[in-house]
Amino acid sequence: MTSALQKNRPGAAFPFDNSYVGLPQHFFAPQAPTPVAEPWLIKLNEALAAELGLDVEALRRDGAAIFSGNLLPEGAEPLAMAYAGHQFGGFSPQLGDGRAILLGEVVDRSGKRYDIQLKGAGPTPFSRRGDGRAAIGPVLREYIISEAMFALGIPATRALAAVTTGEPVYREEVLPGAVFTRVAASHVRVGTFQYFAARGDTDGVRALADYVIDRHYPALKESENPYLSLFEAVSERQAALIARWLHVGFIHGVMNTDNMAVSGETIDFGPCAFMDTYDPATVFSSIDQHGRYAYNNQPGIAQWNIARLGETLLPLIDAEPDSAVDKANVVIKSYGERFQAHWLAGMREKIGLAGEEDGDLELVQALLSLMQAQGADFTLTFRRLSDLAGDDVAAPAFAASFREADACGPWLTQWRERLSRDPQTATERTIAMRGVNPAFIPRNHRVEQAIKAAVEDGDFSLFEALLSVLSKPYEDQPGFAAYREPPKPDERVLATFCGT
Repeated sequence: MTSALQKNRPGAAFPFDNSYVGLPQHFFAPQAPTPVAEPWLIKLNEALAAELGLDVEALRRDGAAIFSGNLLPEGAEPLAMAYAGHQFGGFSPQLGDGRAILLGEVVDRSGKRYDIQLKGAGPTPFSRRGDGRAAIGPVLREYIISEAMFALGIPATRALAAVTTGEPVYREEVLPGAVFTRVAASHVRVGTFQYFAARGDTDGVRALADYVIDRHYPALKESENPYLSLFEAVSERQAALIARWLHVGFIHGVMNTDNMAVSGETIDFGPCAFMDTYDPATVFSSIDQHGRYAYNNQPGIAQWNIARLGETLLPLIDAEPDSAVDKANVVIKSYGERFQAHWLAGMREKIGLAGEEDGDLELVQALLSLMQAQGADFTLTFRRLSDLAGDDVAAPAFAASFREADACGPWLTQWRERLSRDPQTATERTIAMRGVNPAFIPRNHRVEQAIKAAVEDGDFSLFEALLSVLSKPYEDQPGFAAYREPPKPDERVLATFCGT
């Protein structure tokens, strides 16, 4: 640890209670952040800081230094985590935190444990000749998207702070450097298990599994087979999570096994995006050349990733290999049923159904097919349907979602006939639908506009405005009506980038 980091350590800002550092040494590499030239605090999430029990006044005063890595808080035990991963289907036995440093853990006011991690805080032993830094664009993107996901009610890592470094980052061009502070239930990934399994380190897999059970699934300690139960629990959380992604048109972009958290949170917002026009084959990531992680492929990829986790747990699930495989395969096969149940339940809510009937799946699929054929905007169509559920005056607005205004007529007839057998009143239905169909999402062109203003002009006003709008995605917010609108043809964003 450098002497610069040992000076002026604030004692009250972070009530650290670190546990990962207590695992065997080969689980991580101790690593202090690398100081930067001229840190400046772009944004401090004061509400989140208060929830975490942090000293907000100290963070206002020292935040630029702390969140850049220049000032190490008392009690921090910085480290870079080791993990492996399948990246676009190809296995890398060693990846690890190449530009991220875990400062430590805190327990919030409700008793939940969270990691606090700096992204872009300098090189680590896992950097693989990388500079360990981040540019301002990916930092702002992760801040915006992670907080939007939280406001939408989708499990995700959170944004605590963003700072500029006063130093350039060299990518395809020279860009301003920045550091992002991420809060997560933990940073243990499927790839973390793969790291030890790839080395034949069953003791390491067991120690990690025990840690995950203690931290995320403590009730499983009483299970007859805790490791099989862990596998089932992770599968269930992922099935629910991916369904929630699809409900809001979210495309992660890089669903590698090192980007799947066993806690069930959305993690690593790189080339992610929200779909505008509905098309299940939509891909945004510039590095996903073959559409592996397209919108509609995400459920299957999650199941594939779950299978990779199962492989690492086989020696723990059963000492007899064939029996272990049989038990794991039951979980893997059941994933599809878990996902379908979560997805259909959410889609019923999106079209205003409180009860269940056998034909509901076909009704949902008919609407999606119509939206695809007619080039309808995903978010606007469902929001307008919410309005139509309580007032036929909204019918023209809903019809305007489609290229041909009369194309939705037959479907609307079927929908109204189905609603006639549903137990909700029109008012109850409208309220419920508006609570699951957002008016606002992080439109890709709006995110890019905010990033461009910050990079080119040092102007963070669009970033702040976007954060404000997205903090209340289910409210109409008439003053920000323009943020609901899809991009004009010349505003469309066709590709997003990782930024590493």
